Amino acid sequence: MEKTLLEFEKRMSTDEISGYLRNVADKLENGEKLELESGDQKVQLETDRDAEFEVEVERDEEDGEESLELEIE
Repeated sequence: MEKTLLEFEKRMSTDEISGYLRNVADKLENGEKLELESGDQKVQLETDRDAEFEVEVERDEEDGEESLELEIE
């Protein structure tokens, strides 16, 4: 059974999104713990140097909206 430790969704500029992802990428590349936070929630996450990476792209058939999900295990 999985427990959600942190989840957030908010509107951000593409500059803010790319900065967030760049920070995650830099931490992964340097073998550092990922420190993620949203409001009063904060999580530190360690990843192995060899992790499973999943990319999922979906399109809503009703409104045509597309979404991208990235997952690291």
